[in-house]
Amino acid sequence: MKNLGKILLLLLILQNSLFADVSASVDSTSVTVGDTVTYTVSLSGEDIEKPSIKSLCDSDIISTGSSTSIQSINGKMKSSYELSYQFIPTKSCVIKPLEIKIGSDKFLTKEIKIEVKAMSNSADKDFILSLHSNKKELYVGEEFEVSLLIKQKSSVRFIDSRFTPPKFNGFWVKKELKPQRYEDGDYIITKVVYVLAPQRESKQVIKPAYIKIASRIKRLNSFGMMNQNVKWKHYLSNELELDVKPLPNGVKLVGSFQIEYELKSNEVEVNEPLNLTVKVRGNGNFEDIESFKPYIKGVNIFDEKISIKNSVLTQDIAFVSDSNFTIPPFSLEFFNPDTKKIEKISTKEILVNVKNAKAKQDLNIKREENKIESKTIINYEKLSYLKIAIIFIIGLSSGIVLMLLSPWKYIKKGEKSMSLKDSKVILIKLLPYKDDLEVANIIEELEKSLYSKEKVDIDKKKLKKLIKKYNIS
Repeated sequence: MKNLGKILLLLLILQNSLFADVSASVDSTSVTVGDTVTYTVSLSGEDIEKPSIKSLCDSDIISTGSSTSIQSINGKMKSSYELSYQFIPTKSCVIKPLEIKIGSDKFLTKEIKIEVKAMSNSADKDFILSLHSNKKELYVGEEFEVSLLIKQKSSVRFIDSRFTPPKFNGFWVKKELKPQRYEDGDYIITKVVYVLAPQRESKQVIKPAYIKIASRIKRLNSFGMMNQNVKWKHYLSNELELDVKPLPNGVKLVGSFQIEYELKSNEVEVNEPLNLTVKVRGNGNFEDIESFKPYIKGVNIFDEKISIKNSVLTQDIAFVSDSNFTIPPFSLEFFNPDTKKIEKISTKEILVNVKNAKAKQDLNIKREENKIESKTIINYEKLSYLKIAIIFIIGLSSGIVLMLLSPWKYIKKGEKSMSLKDSKVILIKLLPYKDDLEVANIIEELEKSLYSKEKVDIDKKKLKKLIKKYNIS
């Protein structure tokens, strides 16, 4: 009696297993390149987990299908499924066993070998596709070209076609040139050129392109009558295998470049923008070039976003200063795959002359102040102690009178306040106090308002507060 429950459970499991069934098959185990293979999985039982198949034999699934039937056996419902997957194998391969779970049990399909024969090289084929690369060995980020040739026989007639381009997984597609069409003997040739760059090092494979052609065929039916059916045929190109090598340590750019700058004049007025354009020409991974904006102490610098067009990179940079300054060289370091060397290119430094530079004015004022102070000291040394005492008393008395009368109150009332609309004058007046964080922020807003296209709202309350704080008039 103790083992009765175990026996019943075992019988139940065996019964469920008898109802479960899994099998796999293909419509052909020997095909020619371009032929479609249909892989069919048959499943039956209860609580079936359907498989998820996206590729077979390293080829993507191009279409799927399914059918379902339900029947009752001894009062129990049995579901049956037939799942089909179509793919185009490019080389001989093995479809590995597929694990499928039905209820609590796991089943494995059988292994299936597929033989793929090369397509005949006869010159009378209706369509011929081929891929060509101008480089077989290259470096990460290095530009190269892949050409796709589609040869179509002039006399071929078809009712429909579907083209699938090559897959560039692991590559950046920089551009696709406009297709060229021309005639060569009995063929019409279409040429498409792709400009690519590899994303990572390793052996990389570009999968074939293929075209699917539909044509009408005539067949006799069971009544002896002629019917017209549609037949699809695939034509595949070759695949490309490339050896991608890593760049030398510390180098991010690969290619061949030239650098220059455009500048109308190296002279500018105080706090007026000096506009400069950096240009890089050549070929390579322009996308990885970073901003050329330099750091120059005491100079405000505004850089525009980098623009890349027709293998030319441009960047506009504006410099604003109240004193003379030097723009350091703009430079690039890159690996040249032709010379197999790391190369560095740069411009010359630029000396900028700021007319009426404030730094020189301040220097002259300080010199004059030093002269006055030295003369005053000399004069005081010549005075007698009595004269010093008299001058001290007169000065003290005058100070007390001025404090009591406060004449500056009336002077301030008569003064005309500075207009906040004159942003350029205010900017110049605030520059000596730019070490103050609040002043620095206002200066940045004023400069953007004056020298950039960006619309900036100046905080007028904060500006008035700073003008009052530093007694700017």
